Amino acid sequence: MTRRIVRTGFQLGLLLLVILFLVVLLDSRLRILPASIHAHLPNHHDGFIVTDLTIATCSSLNVFSSCTLDSKVWNRIDKDLYLGKAWTSSAYLHVQRKKREELLAEDKLLVDLKMGKHNPGSGTDNKWEKRPAGIWILRSPKHFSSDSKEVITSADVVFGPDAVDPRPGWEVKDTPILLDGSSDARLTLRRGAAPKIEKPTPRIRHDGKFKIMQAADLHLGTGVGKCREPVPEMEDESKCEADPRTLEFVDRLLEEEKPDLVVLTGDQVDGETTPDVETAIFKFADLFIKHKIPYAAIFGNHDDEGNLDRSQLMSILQDLPYSLSEPGPVGIDGVGNYYVEVVGKGSSAHSALTLYMLDTHSYSPDERQYRGYDWIKPNQIEWFKSTSRSLEKDHKAYPYIHMDLAFIHIPLPEYRNTQNYFHGNWSEGSTAPGFNSGFKDALVSENVLFVSCGHDHANDYCMLEKDAESRPSLWMCYGGGAGFRGYGGYGGYIRRVRFFDIDMNEARIVTYKRLEWGKTEDRIDEMMIVDGGKVVGPP
Repeated sequence: MTRRIVRTGFQLGLLLLVILFLVVLLDSRLRILPASIHAHLPNHHDGFIVTDLTIATCSSLNVFSSCTLDSKVWNRIDKDLYLGKAWTSSAYLHVQRKKREELLAEDKLLVDLKMGKHNPGSGTDNKWEKRPAGIWILRSPKHFSSDSKEVITSADVVFGPDAVDPRPGWEVKDTPILLDGSSDARLTLRRGAAPKIEKPTPRIRHDGKFKIMQAADLHLGTGVGKCREPVPEMEDESKCEADPRTLEFVDRLLEEEKPDLVVLTGDQVDGETTPDVETAIFKFADLFIKHKIPYAAIFGNHDDEGNLDRSQLMSILQDLPYSLSEPGPVGIDGVGNYYVEVVGKGSSAHSALTLYMLDTHSYSPDERQYRGYDWIKPNQIEWFKSTSRSLEKDHKAYPYIHMDLAFIHIPLPEYRNTQNYFHGNWSEGSTAPGFNSGFKDALVSENVLFVSCGHDHANDYCMLEKDAESRPSLWMCYGGGAGFRGYGGYGGYIRRVRFFDIDMNEARIVTYKRLEWGKTEDRIDEMMIVDGGKVVGPP
């Protein structure tokens, strides 16, 4: 009996080893394991110097080919250069890197890289070395330090003709990697050490004003993308490039409105059309970084439908310049439950505004009983209430009237109340969750003045909630969809962005929208929603 148990155990162990071997073999060529497993270690450690790089290509028709080189020598960047679009082929960038103290006398350091079919060193003394896919590298025997701008210290891949890299010290190569078949992968390289990024502190301006731009549903992706239902209509919509048009619109408003803070209320990424989410994140971040404007983001139901989950998305976001985004406390449902403090003018250290950011998750966990979308969980509500109360003493130290605001992605069930007063366009049914977890009541109890969401692109109204004595208690607003990859329609919906113009001298908030087409200079549906630090109704 004992021998049978031992034999069975041995056979099971052998079977598991065979299965593990096959999984690893398949993953080396086809990358079948989830991104979370591949991304358990950072690709771009500081303190390293690149000594070589190459491309490894493999085919599903050849079981002996491999897309993974010796891991003791090479670090693979886990992005298929074909983005999974090639039927039988995959290709991966591999980087060889060492710490300076580990360098051997014969090691050479990568000091330059060019793309092209022909040797860029022809007619010169420079000895350029050829690598696959049109890559030419120049290496030096001189051992520079890892913080020297003379050497390349990390390499990565982004995708599309509109690809950018906003990380300090990184630069995208203009020419794509020259692979057989369709690929628009581009190398991006970092020189020197990664600089330490300090988070900015949003502050009320010297005139007592502060402006928030709410950019909802940008729906950026990999490559330029195709516009959906653009306005005005086009005979050939294929000529409308979604991401460039979206970013040009937002860029124009950043220039004209000069907001002090941008709040991104989810679906920054159009997950279904985004095989490389990092490329999409870099696009909007690059815009705000160039304008030197702090930005804070939460996620929608589409952001994590690409190759990264919410935790990985936030890990990228929170390390970028000017980003205020945070994952939030461990043990609370969701990723991105946090708050942003805007301090008073001058040298004041007291908070003037608090912005509560909450994750509204994605799709309903109980589709049979509550169809549609998920809801804010009880522990999130408890976190919000306890955080609000813990900050109350500090907020009272502000010499003017402190104000609390909130931002979410999916609207609350109360947004559907047709008995309430609303101002703006209610063009589509509000896709709030079927289950009401009571977050609206929590907002009112903690004296939050307004909550603003995204999600339903063609809705851009603000709705007034009243208390039991019919006194105004909370404004609930939509941002309106800004991105051209996302749906439009509904009788010619024009992309738009909402602003909140705040005057701390009067504790007053005015909100309005700006359009991408048509009345592009107007403040659409401008109205006061807060005065004297209290919610006010329509005149």
